[in-house]
Amino acid sequence: MPRLMATILIFAVALIVAALTAWGSLALWYRLSLPDGGRAIGAGVFLLFGLFSVAALATRLRIKALLSFAVVFALVLLWWNSIRPEAAAWAPDVARQVTGRLDGNSLTLTDVRDFEWRSNSDFTERWTTRTYDMSKVRTVDLFMSYWAGPKIAHVIFSFGFEGGEQLAWSIEVRHKVGGGFSPLADLFKNDPLVVVAADERDVVGVRSNVRGEDVQIYRLRASPEQARNLLLEYVAEANALARTPQFYNSITTNCTTTVAKLMRVAGDKVPFDWRLIVNGYLPDYAYDRGAIDTSMPLVRLREIAKIDVRARADGLSPDFSKAIRLGVPFPVAVARP
Repeated sequence: MPRLMATILIFAVALIVAALTAWGSLALWYRLSLPDGGRAIGAGVFLLFGLFSVAALATRLRIKALLSFAVVFALVLLWWNSIRPEAAAWAPDVARQVTGRLDGNSLTLTDVRDFEWRSNSDFTERWTTRTYDMSKVRTVDLFMSYWAGPKIAHVIFSFGFEGGEQLAWSIEVRHKVGGGFSPLADLFKNDPLVVVAADERDVVGVRSNVRGEDVQIYRLRASPEQARNLLLEYVAEANALARTPQFYNSITTNCTTTVAKLMRVAGDKVPFDWRLIVNGYLPDYAYDRGAIDTSMPLVRLREIAKIDVRARADGLSPDFSKAIRLGVPFPVAVARP
């Protein structure tokens, strides 16, 4: 039995060392500040060293190998923790980080995005400063923009004010000019996080009308007070990022997990669920928790929630926000604005 336990322990340690080796090799490949050849050498050397350490666990050298690996991995961790987001030539649509200032009920936002999109590369760039009356916040809606099949979506929350004005918030990857989104690379401090506040015609319309994504809207069961609290948490997160930039992470710090954190801070209960990671199923999660309309089957609600036809028929007019909500139900017991 002791021999069996020792074998099991060695096997478990080998799995841990192998996993740390894989992570460290990818981290070096993606983040070493060297040309491609230098990064390949650094990642390759660490990979070979890790594999040698795993193999040595089956020999009398296991203790020395494990200690050596621990020292080298600690050095990699020190290097990793020293990496901070740096200024760069950002793509125009994520070039600015919105910030906000609250004075009583008056919220002033600087760098609200209001782009006029003609294609994904042809647009008129506008950044504005706007003031909102927080006492007039009435609703909050969830947009799901499916860009890679049914499992993965981009999440946008939009706040409705008395009178029909909407303010949308999108947590995005701040990619560089000419760069793109890479879920694997963004596990390794590839791009910072940015919070965008924008007109729906901009941040929603570019996805539905320009990129041809499957965009859906769900009216949320939230009181005006809950909506205001969540909006203020978005503002606080945006101000914090302006002071101290953070990296986007495809699993731990993305458009869904960050929103879940903000909702918890704002006072809502958001139990952990696998659908917060595989976020294309977020409407299923919201439906199960009664956060969206449950008076009909989710399949039917999802069909009604699709805005594509309505959005394209509207053509990004000043009535875009009203047009895309036609026929979309509020949850029972939520007062309409």
